[in-house]
Amino acid sequence: MEKVSSSHQAATPGAGKVTITVAGDEGSVRLDRVLAVRVPSLSRSRLKALILAGSVNVGTAAVRDPAYHAAPGDTITIDVPEAVAAEPGPEPIALDIVYEDDDIVVIDKPKGLVVHPAAGHETGTLVNALIAHCGASLSGIGGVRRPGIVHRLDKDTSGLMVVAKNDLAHRSLTAQFADHGRTGAMERGYMAFVWGVPNRQRGTVDAPIDRHPHAREKMAVRDGGREAVTHWEIRETFAGRDGKAVATLLACHLETGRTHQIRVHLAHIDHPLMGDAVYGPHFKTKASHLGSDSQAALSALGRQALHAYLLVLEHPRTGEILRWESPLPEDLALLERCLEAAL
Repeated sequence: MEKVSSSHQAATPGAGKVTITVAGDEGSVRLDRVLAVRVPSLSRSRLKALILAGSVNVGTAAVRDPAYHAAPGDTITIDVPEAVAAEPGPEPIALDIVYEDDDIVVIDKPKGLVVHPAAGHETGTLVNALIAHCGASLSGIGGVRRPGIVHRLDKDTSGLMVVAKNDLAHRSLTAQFADHGRTGAMERGYMAFVWGVPNRQRGTVDAPIDRHPHAREKMAVRDGGREAVTHWEIRETFAGRDGKAVATLLACHLETGRTHQIRVHLAHIDHPLMGDAVYGPHFKTKASHLGSDSQAALSALGRQALHAYLLVLEHPRTGEILRWESPLPEDLALLERCLEAAL
C-alpha cells in the first residue's frame, strides 16, 4: 500500500509506505517536526522510533536523526510496519533462572537477547519470555499483567538481571536501583575485557552522560549530562604476541545506571571494551597484536566483552540481603583462556 501526500495534505497511514513532499513554503524543517504535522495519525514517539530504526528515508537514503533538517522539495518516505499488539505477548523462550520466588525472578541473560520490546524488536524479548514463564503469577504492575523491568542490560551484554513480579517488588527494586548502593545494599558488578592497561590498579570515572550530539543511537560524556559514576579495578592483564601488555580484565561497579554507562566511560578513558563496534572501532587494529588463538576468539565473540557477574540487593518483602554471582559465559571464558595462554 502507498499513500502520497503533497503540499500540506496530511497522510493517514496503515502498514506499508507513506510518502510526503516538503512544500516550498515550509522551508528547512526538522524531520521529526514535519512528520508530526503531516502524519498526525502517528504519534511523535512512534515517528521518532521509526526514524531511529532506519524506517524513514529522505530521497533514497535512510535518515536516523530526528533533528535532521529536510529541505523544500525533499521526498520523505516512511516504511510503516504491520501493527503489533499493544502489550507484549507470551513466547516460549528458554530462560536461565538462578532464583525465583513470589516477588522476584533473577535470570542470567544470554548475549543477543533484547530486554524489552521496541521498534525493530517487537517480539523475541526477555519480557515476552517472562510473561510466558510467570503466567498468572504476575500481578498488575501499572494496571497491566506484565513483569516489572527495573533495569536493563544491552542486547549483547550477558549476565544477571532481576525482575519484579508484583507492585510491591517493583517499588522496592526501583528505589534500590535509584539509590545504587549509596545508602543500601544494592551492588552491580561487571567483568570487562578492555584494550590497553590502566596506569593504576583501580580508579573511578565520574563523568556525565547524555545523547551523542551527532549519532543519536550513541551516548557520550557531555557537560550538562546526567551524573554517571563507574568504579573499576584491574583483575588481570594480558600480553600480546610481542610480550607487551595489550589488554586488561577489569571489575567494574556502578554507582549510577545510565544507558551504555560502562561502555562510554571506559572508552572515555581510552580503554574501550574489546569487541565494541560502537564505542571502540578505532581500536580494532590492536587485534593484530594478539596471538592467533586470541584473535580467533575475539572475532568469534561478535559483541562487546562485557558480563554482569554480580548482583546484590535487599529482598523487597523480607529485607534479606541476597547475592548472586555468574561465571563468565563460554565465549568470554574462551577469550580469557586464549589471552592467558599468550602470557
